[in-house]
Amino acid sequence: MTDNARARKLADRIQVVVAETLDRRIKDPRLGFVTITDARVTGDLREATVFYTVYGDDEERAASAAALESAKGVLRSEVGRQTGVRFTPTLAFVPDALPDNARTIEDLLDKARTRDAEVREVSTGATYAGEADPYRKPEDEDDEADTPGSTDKNEGPASA
Repeated sequence: MTDNARARKLADRIQVVVAETLDRRIKDPRLGFVTITDARVTGDLREATVFYTVYGDDEERAASAAALESAKGVLRSEVGRQTGVRFTPTLAFVPDALPDNARTIEDLLDKARTRDAEVREVSTGATYAGEADPYRKPEDEDDEADTPGSTDKNEGPASA
């Protein structure tokens, strides 16, 4: 069992090694514009998940995924050579969903902005349904003493 700090350091190193190896050594024409976004290693340091994004359409993403799968052996041997760990972790490549999630959030924010603009247009020139100041204000002490049925604050209830 290992600590999380060591697993995180190894994951960071794997991310750098895989990105550099893809840039310098892998010459697969199917490999498009791939960006390695993150890497995670299990607690026992046996398996590494490498997250990536591909710039392009679905066809280019599928071709890049196939290229990464075919280059997995070369990448794993390079990771083992450069990290120097006893057991080189197996690599699994997973497309990163972060850009899709960011795009969805941006679309939702755009919808919210348009709805806010519509509400702003409708409310322009509108007035309040009630008074301008809907909160009750305490009356002056002189007014309280003049009103019938009021009791002084210092007096208790009348006893019979």
